[in-house]
Order: sequence, then structure tokens, then C-alpha cells
Amino acid sequence: MVVGALNWGLMGLFDLNLVNTLLGTMPMVEKLVYVLVGVSAAYELATHKSYCKLCGGK
Repeated sequence: MVVGALNWGLMGLFDLNLVNTLLGTMPMVEKLVYVLVGVSAAYELATHKSYCKLCGGK
């Protein structure tokens, strides 16, 4: 998720897609990075409440 957040921040501030800049020559790897960021965000959303002290976790 950190990669995704940094990438969106750089896109908003400087119109720079860091993932594409680093992996643009390897489109399948670039796509894999985007999929992994999405999966990690979905996992975090699904499990966050179970461990977050502010959300009622342990």
C-alpha cells in the first residue's frame, strides 16, 4: 500500500508515475505491482478492525 500511496502522491504533485518510471520496460511486472497494491489494500480493509485499537480491535 505504501507503493500505491507514494505513486498517487507523486502523480498528484508532479504528474510522475513512479511505478511506470521504474518498470515501464516490463509491463507485466508493472501490472503485477498494481495488482499486489490492490490486493494489499483489500486485505487491509478486510482485516483492519481485528487489530486496530481505535476501531475496537485487540
